[in-house]
Amino acid sequence: MSEKDFEGIYNQYRNQNETQIEAGKEMNKEEIVAVRKNEDGNIIAFKTKSGREMDYITALDEAKAGKIAHIDVFHKYGRDIIRSEPDGIEENNLENLPSF
Repeated sequence: MSEKDFEGIYNQYRNQNETQIEAGKEMNKEEIVAVRKNEDGNIIAFKTKSGREMDYITALDEAKAGKIAHIDVFHKYGRDIIRSEPDGIEENNLENLPSF
């Protein structure tokens, strides 16, 4: 059985991801910089770096279309959910962004 270069393969993956992040910035994707929460603490709206304010459904549709940087959409609780990309930085998680 041959040994695989797990570290090398992982580093290739990471470098590919960093390249995609830079490409996303170049494509002028919207970036979420603030959120609005309801009384229960649920995020109900988003504000982008350009100052645009979006309701949850609009942001969800744009995230699915790849128009918002650093956001993932996944299915949970029987519906689609918006989450920030897991990058290990808690400060840029949606829950931790400033309110508007």
